[in-house]
Formats: sequence, structure tokens, C-alpha cells
Amino acid sequence: MPSAKTPHPHRHRRRATGLALAATIIVGAAPAHALPTGSLGTGSADPGGSLGAAPGSSAPGTNDGLYTGSVEVVDGPASDPSVLTGRVFDDANRNSVHDDGEVGVPDVRVSNGRDVVTTDEQGRYELPATDNFTAFVTQPAGWQVPVDEQMFAQFSYNHLPEGSPELRFGGLEPTGDLPAAVNFPLAKSAATADPRQSCPIASDTQTYDMEEVGYASRGVPADLAARDDYAGCGILLLGDNVGDDLSLNQPVKDLYADSNGPVRAIPGNHDMDFDAADATHAVDTYRRDFGAPYYSYEVGDTHFVGLFNIVYNGRKADGSNGGYSEAISQEQLEWLRNDLEHVDRDKNIVVAAHAPIVDYRDVTTDNATELYEILADYPNAVTVGGHTHTLEHLLAGDSRQEWIDAGIPELTHDQLVAGAVSGSWYSGELNDNGVPYSYTSDAAEPGALTIEFDGRERSEYYTVRNESIDRQFLTGINSPAWREWAEAYQQWKDDGGQGEAPAPVATDSVSTADVSTGEAWLAASFFGGSTDASVRVSIDGGQPVAAEHTQPATGEALNVGWEYTETVSGTHNLITDAALGRSSSHLWRIALPGDLEPGEHTAEVSATDRYGREHTTSFAFTVTG
Repeated sequence: MPSAKTPHPHRHRRRATGLALAATIIVGAAPAHALPTGSLGTGSADPGGSLGAAPGSSAPGTNDGLYTGSVEVVDGPASDPSVLTGRVFDDANRNSVHDDGEVGVPDVRVSNGRDVVTTDEQGRYELPATDNFTAFVTQPAGWQVPVDEQMFAQFSYNHLPEGSPELRFGGLEPTGDLPAAVNFPLAKSAATADPRQSCPIASDTQTYDMEEVGYASRGVPADLAARDDYAGCGILLLGDNVGDDLSLNQPVKDLYADSNGPVRAIPGNHDMDFDAADATHAVDTYRRDFGAPYYSYEVGDTHFVGLFNIVYNGRKADGSNGGYSEAISQEQLEWLRNDLEHVDRDKNIVVAAHAPIVDYRDVTTDNATELYEILADYPNAVTVGGHTHTLEHLLAGDSRQEWIDAGIPELTHDQLVAGAVSGSWYSGELNDNGVPYSYTSDAAEPGALTIEFDGRERSEYYTVRNESIDRQFLTGINSPAWREWAEAYQQWKDDGGQGEAPAPVATDSVSTADVSTGEAWLAASFFGGSTDASVRVSIDGGQPVAAEHTQPATGEALNVGWEYTETVSGTHNLITDAALGRSSSHLWRIALPGDLEPGEHTAEVSATDRYGREHTTSFAFTVTG
């Protein structure tokens, strides 16, 4: 990937909210919301899996330590302006003040963003202080940090004596001299001690205006508010919480205010102060509204790390901004080494960052090998990212030519990419719920990833916005006629859209001529797909046949083209000018039998994910004479 990018890659925002667009795709009298024809993946799922229970059923439903509060900043000058001092304490009366009689909590980690220390028997700590830093506490399992009125965890203190330089969105107010103390309150919590944890991860809410805040409010945040299985772990937002307009920070926080557990966030490339001169103050407004840009916390047997792996390149000489690169700063890498020194080598570790360390197409984070060196001694670590608006389950041992070329022969740890709350940037016409279809470039739908733990056992699953766990497929016919149309339509767009657009091809029908070529495929995007998954297809009740995984990740280069495209999302994204990758890490295909007779046919698609969970869907299609 290029090392620098424009901070406004929101290239696919044109959407049609009327019925005309649907009418151009649907043949016959199908309703507008059916665009395009094909299977949206409704079916049934047998959860099963390594946790032995349905997703979400094993985690505690309430958090007895959850309360509204804040970090305590004690007035008065520090006795030594170069040393930050304070206590981590049991906030027994939950008033966020270290009152007489409230005991300190020993052996808790506190950091200034580089150094990591542990509290003594009285809960006291000391840290080197500079003129610009954020101090934070690592929540231990069995304890809960307070949350604000919008349910966002409160565990950090920003220090910037003179405040931010002039920034469009304000940045940080002056903090003045180092305070006498900064105390971090904790409340005891059985929920965060439980080894069974359900941990939703939502990426790229990425609202550019209040209309899109409205779309988001009817999507993943509402779904999460209706759940009660993550009270201990809480929700982790993977960045691009807004789309450059940082005045939307508070409205976006409001979206998650009805969550049933604490919410934490990390910043993405669209959460930065792009009018800052350099990276020094690039996340000042984020720090003001959300807190520490990187940190760690623990629930159950799992150590979570949130990293900020976007580096702002600063303003150019002409006053424009210089974009960003995806990399982990050396300060963060040093902090991470110090942080992990206190973590058992066989513990579960989730390293979350806005940009994935790798994605199925490339190595995304420039210094990925440095992170992998740090994680080499932690076999139960998994990395999780967003940013690419794709859904990926990449496994240790997977190999791609693009990774090899970047110095990573194969993955040493699993890499998950969490999809996107916004899908492909709220693109496309509106569905029955009044939100854009917004299929992702790799043939998934807007949604959220949930990682579940039972002790040292881990599994994960993806839920589509406003749908149950049963919705796990997009299915359509990839025929020579569809590929010819897609190529022609792309060329029409590339030529400026002059004249009449090529008439689209239905994705639930195929001609006998195309079937006879042996290159008409039933293509199924399986949201739980990985190289350890399998997909089988039965036509008209016949013997199930194993489908071909289009990206096997055995060291080959990426397979890209219309023949590697799922057609339901592909048609939508071509016509609505949304992102379209013409490839997917979770796409399977099977050639339709060459002797299919004209008429109606039914395919049953069955998939097994890496945890042994079975999912099925039925797909009706027509062979035309």
C-alpha cells in the first residue's frame, strides 16, 4: 500500500434514495427494496462451535461495577513538576473522589504512554511527566473503571499546560501546571472477572453529517443496545468514528449511550485534527472527547490493547495537509513492550488498531514486522482492525504473495477485520428500514464483529445490521453475461457516463447458453468464511458438492476480476458508485451443471466455519432458454 494517503478517501458517497435506481435493475415487478435480485442470505444457523453454546449466551448480562464517574484530578501544584503521582483506589461510594477510608488497589498498571509502572500496596504510583502526555490506568479483571453519561470508559488524564494551538475543532483546553495528584477510581465487578466474555467490536461508524448519524442510529448502535451479553467486556470502536467533522464526536458518542456495557474507542484517520501543523497535536480533539488514543485493559482471561496506528504527515508548505501513513509510532511500540512485560505469555491478547496489520490484499501497517516481533512470544494473540471496510477472518499460517513481498512469509497470528458500521460509506438506495444497503467492497453487509471468550478459548461471529445471526450469506449467479455487463458498465462509468448506461443483468437467472460454457457460477459470500471453513452446494436436492474458495491463501497472488466477484453486492456497488474490490476473502463458487434444463431451480448452500458452526441458505434461480 502507499505510505501516504489523502485524508479524504470518501470517494463513494453518491447514493440514490428514490425508486428509479431500483427500477433500472429489477426485471419485472419486483419491489424497489429487492435490488438486485439474488439471495440476501437468510437461512438457519446451528451455533455449536468451540464454546458449546449459541453466540452471546455464555457472557454475564449485568455489570455490578458499572457507574457514572470520572478520573479525579487533585487541585494544587505537584510537589515535583517532573513526576506525576496519584493512587488507584477502590471507589466504594462511587463518587469519583478518593475519600478517607477508601483503600488503594495494589499491582495495577498505570502509564504515561511510554513508561508502565504498577501501584504499590497502597495503590500509589509515580510516572515521569512531560509537557504533553496522556496518563491512563489499565483496568484489571475484576474491576471496572467509571463511565461518562454516554457510557464511554473514563480511565485517562490529558496533560497539556498551554492547551492546543488554534484548531478548527478546539482541541484541548490548557491544563495548567501538573496537578498535585491524578487518582484513578475503580469499582469491584464480578462481570469483568468472569472468564466468559462477549466483546462486540464496531468499526468505521464514520458519519460525515447528521443525516448519516441518523442512518447509523438505526443500525449497529441500535442492535448493540438491544443486546445484554457484553456488560463486562463492553464495546470497542475501532476508529473513523466520524468522517473528518469532529463536531460530530458528541452525536456519535450519543449513538452508543444506550449500550449495556462500557464503550471504548481508538482514533482513525478520519478522527484527526487535519489543520494541526504536525502529528504532535493531530488527535488533541479526539483526546478531549474520547480520552487516551492508545491503552490497555483486561476482562476475564483476556488482555486488550488499543493502538493508534495512523501517523499524520503534517501540513505541506502550501498549507494543505500531507495525508497520513498507517504505522505504529516508536513510542507506542515501546509502551507496548513495557505493557506486555506484565502479561502472562499464554494469556489471550487482543491487539486492536484502526488499520489492520494486514488485510487479504496487502500488508496494511507499514511496520507490521515490528509488531509481530513483539507478539512472537504470545501465541494466543489476535490482531483486529477496521479501516478497509471489509470483513476478514485471516488465520495464522495463511500466506499471500503480497505479504511475502512485504517480508511476511505467512501470518504468525490470526488477523480479523471487523467489517464496518457504515458499510461502503452509507452508499446505495434505502432499504425497508430507511438505511442505505451499503454493501462492502468485499461482499459483506454493514454490521459488527463479536469476539467471545470462555477462559482461554476464543471464537468470533459477525452480525449484519438489523439482522439475526442467521444472515450469513450473499448469493448470486456469476455468469458470462453478468461479467460482460459489469465490464461494459465500468467502462461506461470510466468514460464519464455519457449516453445510456448498459442494461443490467439479473443475478438470479442464467441462460442455457451461459450454463453450457461451464463458466457460469453460483457465487456465495459466507460472512464467517476463512481458509479453515468449507462451503457445499446442492442443486435441486442433489448430492452436495464442495465449492471452490476463490482466495485460498496458500502463497498465491490475489485473484482479482469480475469472475471473483459476488454479484448481488457487485451490481449494487457498480450502479451506486460504491467501493467494489472484485475480490473477497470469503467468497466460494461452484460451476452450475452444464445440463440444467430451462426453468426454476433451487440451490441449498451449506457452510461450516472454523469453529464447526453450520449455516445454510436456500437460493432460487432461473435457467432461461
